[in-house]
Amino acid sequence: MTQVIDINSKASSDDGIFGLPFSESECKVVYLPVPWDVTTSYQAGTNKGPKAILMASEQIDFFDWDFKDAYAQGLYLRKEDKKIVALNKKLRAHAEKIIASPDEKIKKNKELQKSLKLVNAGSETLNEWTYQQTKKLLSQNKISVLIGGDHSCPFGAIRAYAEKYSDLGILHFDAHSDTRKAYMGFEHSHASILYNVEKHCPAIHKIVQVGIRDFCREEYDRITFPGSKFKVFFDQQLQQWKHEGRSFKQTAKEIVGHLPDKVYVTIDIDALDPRFCPNTGTPVPGGLDYFELVEIVRQVVQQGKTIVGFDLVEVAPGKNDEWDANVAMRLLYKMTTLMLGSQKILTPHT
Repeated sequence: MTQVIDINSKASSDDGIFGLPFSESECKVVYLPVPWDVTTSYQAGTNKGPKAILMASEQIDFFDWDFKDAYAQGLYLRKEDKKIVALNKKLRAHAEKIIASPDEKIKKNKELQKSLKLVNAGSETLNEWTYQQTKKLLSQNKISVLIGGDHSCPFGAIRAYAEKYSDLGILHFDAHSDTRKAYMGFEHSHASILYNVEKHCPAIHKIVQVGIRDFCREEYDRITFPGSKFKVFFDQQLQQWKHEGRSFKQTAKEIVGHLPDKVYVTIDIDALDPRFCPNTGTPVPGGLDYFELVEIVRQVVQQGKTIVGFDLVEVAPGKNDEWDANVAMRLLYKMTTLMLGSQKILTPHT
C-alpha cells in the first residue's frame, strides 16, 4: 500500500468505504455487501443498508481506544452485485404476496405456492453465492465481512467459516431468536438463520445468543432444552441484573465465558435499543446499549479468544435520515478493529 492517508481530514465515500483508496488486492478485510430484504416481514429497506453505510462512512474518525490503526491493514467494500440486486427485487414482489396472506390461504392457493417455491429457490441461490464469495476470500487469506441485508444473508458466509474453522462458536446479537424452522413457509427466512446454522453447520458446537427479547414458544423450547447448543442471555435477564446493581463487565465476562477459542460474531442491529436503529426491519423495545455490545466483544479479545469473522445485518436507512447507518458504520469499524486486535494483527494502545 503506497497511498498516504490523512486520517485527520474528512473522508470521501467516492474513494471507498471510510474514504480509503485501496484496491481489494491490497486489503486484509473485504466487506461483502448483500442488498437483500426478500423475507423481511415487518418493513422492507434493509437492502439499502450497505450503500447507506458507505455514505455514512464519510463521518468516520479512525482513532480507536483499544487498538491502533485498523484502517492501515486495508479495508475494502465491494460494489453490489447487480444479479443479487435484480434477484432481490424480483423475489421481494413474490414474497410480499405471501407476507400479506394468512397461512391457510397460502396452503390452498396455487399461485402463492408457486411464489413460495420461487422465493425458497432464490434464497438457496443467494446462500450459495455468499458461500462461494466468502470461501474464495478466505482461501486468499483475507477476512470476509458480510454487510446486509436482512438476517438470512449470512448463512452461506457462516457455512464457509464453519468449514475452515473447527470447533467454532457463534456469538449472536439480536432482538429475535431467529430459530424458527421456517417462517410463513420461507425456509431461509430472516427468522430462521440460527435454526439453519445449527442444522447445517455441524462444526459449530456453541451458539451464544445475547439480547433476545422476541420469540415464539417453539423457539424458546428449542434454545433452552438441556443439551442444546444454545446458551441464551435474554434481554429481560440482562436488564434485571442491571437493576439489581450487577456490573455489566461481570455480565460480559460471563457471556463470553461460554464461547470456545474461535468465535464468529453475527450482529443484527436490532439487538440494540431502537433509539440506535429506529428504521431496522423489525424493531423491538428494550435492547442493548451501543457500548454494552462493544464491551461484550471487547471481552472476547480480553479473554484471549479469536474473532475469525463477523457480519452486520438489518441496517435500514430512514427517509432523509442516516442515523441508523451512522451507528452501523461506527459499529462496523469498531468490530473490525476488535477482530483484527483479537488476531494479533493490530497493536494495542498502552
